[in-house]
Amino acid sequence: MAVRFGTDGIRGRAGDEVTLDVAYRLGWAVARVLGGRVFVGHDTRESSPALAAAVLEGLGAGGARAVNLGLFTTPGVAVIARQRAGAGVVVSASHNPYFDNGLKVLGLGGAKLDLATEAALADALAVAPGPEHVAAAPARDESAEADYLEHLASRVPVQLAGMRLVLDCANGAASTLGPEAFRRTGAELIVLHDQPDGRNINERCGSTNVDELVASVRGLGADLGLALDGDADRLIAVDHRGQVRDGDDLMVLFALDRLARGELGGGLVVTSMSNLGLHRALARAGVPVRETEVGDRNVMIALEEAGWSLGGEQSGHVIFAPHTPTGDGLLTGLSLAELVARRGPLYEQAEAAWQRVPQALINVAREDFEAAHVEELFAEIVARHGARSDEVRLLVRPSGTEPVVRVMIEAIDARVVDEFTQRLRSRYHA
Repeated sequence: MAVRFGTDGIRGRAGDEVTLDVAYRLGWAVARVLGGRVFVGHDTRESSPALAAAVLEGLGAGGARAVNLGLFTTPGVAVIARQRAGAGVVVSASHNPYFDNGLKVLGLGGAKLDLATEAALADALAVAPGPEHVAAAPARDESAEADYLEHLASRVPVQLAGMRLVLDCANGAASTLGPEAFRRTGAELIVLHDQPDGRNINERCGSTNVDELVASVRGLGADLGLALDGDADRLIAVDHRGQVRDGDDLMVLFALDRLARGELGGGLVVTSMSNLGLHRALARAGVPVRETEVGDRNVMIALEEAGWSLGGEQSGHVIFAPHTPTGDGLLTGLSLAELVARRGPLYEQAEAAWQRVPQALINVAREDFEAAHVEELFAEIVARHGARSDEVRLLVRPSGTEPVVRVMIEAIDARVVDEFTQRLRSRYHA
């Protein structure tokens, strides 16, 4: 069966596209290309333990020293790989529903793969042998969990006694690690969705559905709500008034706080999806912003090139380089709670720091999309409302996972966004 190795690895329907055979062969390929020690963790999907066992078997057959971390977050695997000088494989489909799964490869030291290594893995996967059998996974390395929790505590050594937090674990990989990390701070903690059953990961919970978290924060009078996704590499927050705060909110606040303390060390890296309001607020503060294509790997590459320490995505990936080789929802949540404890409520901080510009995202079927029409429509509406070029933005981006073209429109004048959106949806029935 032909298998496509894409950015970071493989993702698809468990048992159909992501099978035990594919998992074994990926492990073998990782062993041949990266070698040495490889740390394997998985999330809470019903398919994940067996797939992880197949990866571990393939790693051993390929000549690597395979280490089973068991149930573990993606950023946790990355941290352990860095601490112990190895590579990593994570069995998870992140924020996707339970019936999907994925095989994500982390390079040496837990880093994102460079293009050359990605190509070498794709070549090795194409010639990898299938398994004769898949044995039970070896015993779990119990020391890794304590080491990762200590890593978090050392990066954000904060005491939050007197603060009431609500944590939504998405019934995912952080269902045990997440509550433990926050209880160590002394905060009063209310935990949601930490009872995974194999099929409830990301189901009406976590960073992709914060309705229950919003209601809980309001109902309990909490200071802060925090929502992770299935593999805990992203975080969405809710302030004490129930306002949802995404990665753009968090990056603005972290950047301005670091700037005020003389710790920013350059500027901020964001992707093309970040709101125009973020750019305007940071320009006023004199913070340089570098924009990349969507993807946390692109953010990390830009951070390394610039020698900067802070970046992320609107979706909730926030990268604190050099402390972590990937986005880490728990580290982000701890850092945000520390910021609130030190500087006051999240609502007041965010409202004072920046103003989000009206933004809309429309998905147009790829076979229907007409680039010239979209550009002409945008120019017509902008001209009619007299908007300046620095007050509007149009972003057209083919999806990497669906047969659609994503069209994003932003404007300070909400009428520009509304009219463009209505007319585009009417034309394409989007």
